[in-house]
Order: sequence, then C-alpha cells, then structure tokens
Amino acid sequence: MKKAYLFKSERLGFRNWVESDLKMLEILNSDVDVMEHFPKTLDKKDNEVLLQKLKWHYQTHSYTYFATEILESGGFIGFIGLAFQDYQTEFTPAIDIGWRLKKSAWGKGFATEGAKKCLDFGFNVLNLDKIISTCTGNNSKSENVMKKIGMRKLGEFNHPRLKEYPEYETCICYEIYKNMWQKE
Repeated sequence: MKKAYLFKSERLGFRNWVESDLKMLEILNSDVDVMEHFPKTLDKKDNEVLLQKLKWHYQTHSYTYFATEILESGGFIGFIGLAFQDYQTEFTPAIDIGWRLKKSAWGKGFATEGAKKCLDFGFNVLNLDKIISTCTGNNSKSENVMKKIGMRKLGEFNHPRLKEYPEYETCICYEIYKNMWQKE
C-alpha cells in the first residue's frame, strides 16, 4: 500500500498522525535512551494525549511534529517537524523545529535530513520568516543537528515548563531566518 505523505526528503516520508500510530509512539516514548533529555518516559495515557495533540496541531496550523518513515521500507522512525510554542520566554511565541527518533535510526543522518526538509517546508510552503529549536543544555546530539542545518545559537534560558525538573530546566535555543536558509 502506497502511503500518502505530505512531503518527502531523499529517504524519508512525512505525514500526519493516525490512531493506529499509538503503539509506535508508545514504543518510541517509553525508551529510556530516547527520552534521556526529558523528565520521564511516557506511559500509554501520556501517549494517547500526545497523539491527539499532534493531530490537533496539524488540523489547527497545517504543520506538526510529523510522523516520519523511511521511504524504502515504510518503517516508522519517530517524528520530525514543526510546532507552535507559546511558553513564556524572550524568543516566544515562535515556531519550533524538533525531532525524536528511535535508537535504530540514530547515527544515519535522518534527523539532519528530515530537519532540512522541514525547514524547507516551513520557509517555502508555510512562508515562515523564522524558526527556532531548543534542547536541554547537555543534549549535544540535538545541538549538533541544529548546527548542521545552519541554525545559530541564541543562548541559554530556563525553560518555564521544566521548573519542577531542575536537572532539565537549563536549555539552549537556536534560530534560523528564511534569508539565512535561502543562502544554504
């Protein structure tokens, strides 16, 4: 069965979420290594809520953290995409680019490839002017992806949604503007 992707990169397909994605989302978000830079793994109820939020976000904004699959096999590897963030900081509200991939997809360039395609989608389809990305201060793998896709570091901040988790609260923020992207 040929899947209906919203857009594709060289190796990846990006689509909205469907109810049958719940089990794959549960597997992804219950992996302690995948969730190393988050306060906790997610249980079934957490994932049910997340799935509905991801679907709602697409219906509301025409983008989300897209379900991401390998084109050749159709295998689910996680999510890469865009989300509107309105938590209180000096750089929000803003559109954020983010990714979360299962371990078997690590080290293959999928996060960078997918993030570049999502930047292209954000700037050239959605006509956004600026996109940010954040991660915990010690998440060097995500920070490296931010650098590889041409983002520049804005600095550190205390994430207002992580006040109850001091070991995760200090985060970093990167940004990229459409005119920077077009020079890439």
